[in-house]
Amino acid sequence: MVCLGNICRSPLAEGVMRHLAASSKHTHWEIDSAGTGNWHIGDAPDKRSTLIAKRNGIDISSHRGQQFSTSDFDRFDRIYVMDRSNYNNVINKARHEADRQKVHFLLEDEQEVPDPYFDDKMFAPVYELIFKACERIINKEQ
Repeated sequence: MVCLGNICRSPLAEGVMRHLAASSKHTHWEIDSAGTGNWHIGDAPDKRSTLIAKRNGIDISSHRGQQFSTSDFDRFDRIYVMDRSNYNNVINKARHEADRQKVHFLLEDEQEVPDPYFDDKMFAPVYELIFKACERIINKEQ
C-alpha cells in the first residue's frame, strides 16, 4: 500500500487489509505500506488515521513511516497506490516490465483515494473507500 507520506492513507489501507486478511484464508499474505516521499520516515500514523482505524476495530498505532524502495518490487506480488502521483513515482522506480505489472491503483478504474491530510472531515470517507477496495481485493482472491 503506497501513498505520499505513509502516515494517512497507506497505513489505513495496510491496517484494513491486515484485518480483512486475518479473517479470511489469506493469513499468509505479507502486507505493508510505504510512502513515496521521505518526510515521515519513522513517524507514527497521523492521529486522525489512527482514530478512524480504532473506531473501526483496527489498531495501526505501532506503524512507523517508511519510504518505498526498488527492493519492494522483489518483496511483493502486488503494489497498490492511492493516486496518480504515487503511481508515477512507483512506476519511475520500476526496473522492468515485470515490476510495472505489479503496480495497481487501490480503487478500480484508476480512481484516486483522496488525501485527507488537509481536511479532518475526509478521514471517515477515505476509510470507507479503502475498506471497500480492500474487501473487493480479498473477495476477488477467494
